Amino acid sequence: MKRIAFILILMLALAGTVTAQNNRTKFATDMYQAKHEMIIQDLGLTMTQQKQFMPLYEQMEREIYEVNRNARALANEVEKKKNPSDKDYEVAASALSNTRMREGEIEAKYFDKFSKILSKKQLFQLKQTEAKFTREMLKKRKK
Repeated sequence: MKRIAFILILMLALAGTVTAQNNRTKFATDMYQAKHEMIIQDLGLTMTQQKQFMPLYEQMEREIYEVNRNARALANEVEKKKNPSDKDYEVAASALSNTRMREGEIEAKYFDKFSKILSKKQLFQLKQTEAKFTREMLKKRKK
């Protein structure tokens, strides 16, 4: 009987974990979609621009996400260690510190590609819209 109860509890815990992961994935997907829709609308992208720009923009977002994910993974590894060495701290701190620089390098690489698709005004508006989206999400989060 105890064994059945344990298995049921384990199954419920796993189901809860899967549900939480699905909710996070759905939330992230919804956020990206809302951001992309805002960009399309605010920049007034034509269908041709959308087809050329959005795949590049999504690729840039994935690269930036990977940089941040890798840095967070290193930091998490150090936090989990019982006695991290100075070298462990140095590697993790360096990765965390360099994320913004790496993000900037990625954005610069894509800026050149974007400039072949977007007008100068749209390039400017892109950064404005990204900041606007972030502000709106932070406002919603506070509520």
